[in-house]
Amino acid sequence: QVQLVESGGGLVQPGGSLRLSCVSSVSISFYYMEWYRQAPGKQRELVASMSYSGGTNYGDFVKGRFTISRDTPRKEVYLQMNHLEPQDTAVYYCARSPLYDQPDLWGQGTQVVVSS
Repeated sequence: QVQLVESGGGLVQPGGSLRLSCVSSVSISFYYMEWYRQAPGKQRELVASMSYSGGTNYGDFVKGRFTISRDTPRKEVYLQMNHLEPQDTAVYYCARSPLYDQPDLWGQGTQVVVSS
């Protein structure tokens, strides 16, 4: 079964950090690997994207706080999130994209709550 499985979400205080992980059951070579998020009542938005060659793009709201990385041989993608703010509260999704910001495979999501 082709799937992406996220982990690492949870409750964190403002200013804290979390590291999300995503494991794929199939090769991620030659794909963009991306993180999206969806907050209650809002549309899903792109958080970070990493091409197969290592190029990265981030949502404007990231402002240098998050870092996407990948271990292609292990079929894993990560999102290191620092200086978290309450407005970062959302369900975070890992996605595989043949082209930038055009996912063809989604994970089930992991909840991130930033609250004191």
